[in-house]
Amino acid sequence: MATQSPTRLSRITLEFHDPVGRLDLSNPPLNVIDIAMMEQLSQALAEIESRHDISVIVIAGGGKTFSAGVDVAAHTPDKVETMLSKFHAVIRTLVALRKVTIAAVHGHCLGGGAELAMVCDLVYTSESATWGFPEIKLGCYPPVAVTALAALVGQKHAADLILTGRTISGGEAANIGLANRAMVDAEVESAVRETTARLLQLSPAALAITKKASYAWDSIHFDKGLARSEKIYLEELMKTEDVQEGIEAFLQKREPIWKRT
Repeated sequence: MATQSPTRLSRITLEFHDPVGRLDLSNPPLNVIDIAMMEQLSQALAEIESRHDISVIVIAGGGKTFSAGVDVAAHTPDKVETMLSKFHAVIRTLVALRKVTIAAVHGHCLGGGAELAMVCDLVYTSESATWGFPEIKLGCYPPVAVTALAALVGQKHAADLILTGRTISGGEAANIGLANRAMVDAEVESAVRETTARLLQLSPAALAITKKASYAWDSIHFDKGLARSEKIYLEELMKTEDVQEGIEAFLQKREPIWKRT
């Protein structure tokens, strides 16, 4: 197994131990996904896809957390269209990636971070991890989750998480289908290694084709659904007073005052 020196960018670390790659989110303390990280993720995923010697990619969070989600400051009217475009480009690339993707989750896995993890092929989470889609508390919604979460966990579980914004443990995330397995934090990496070892015994070509054939949602419907979700977000949601209030309240560290009439 050939090892190459890791590539360290300002928001991510990418390293290869052929035929396995590892991508760590690195924006401490909470690995918030800002626009700079989105651009670096796109760059890294393009490099991964171009590598014929790589068949498995592990995505994890550096430090004590996976990711607390997309930068709330990027949801303001002057930035939101760029933010959605760049983040959804990352998601679409990840879904279409021919490599088998494995998310290793610990700590916070929220909002865009949970969306990033949920579109990976396999997910291993610590039991104590905190999963959720809290966007509704900002007067927003998670476009990737509203498009694809129901296909993974069922309509009622998806509605519960998206409409209430409540958080769940890694154990519950595994029980409803957001993750393959939940375990104590110290065992997550060993579970990833065990699965990786099994995958490396198999044909990379067969894995890539089987992944394409068996996805929980096909790429055409996913693309159309995400495009619709993004359009509603920009053309309807962003025109409400409540979304502006929710974002401003979060940035000002106060409770939002929702419009009731």
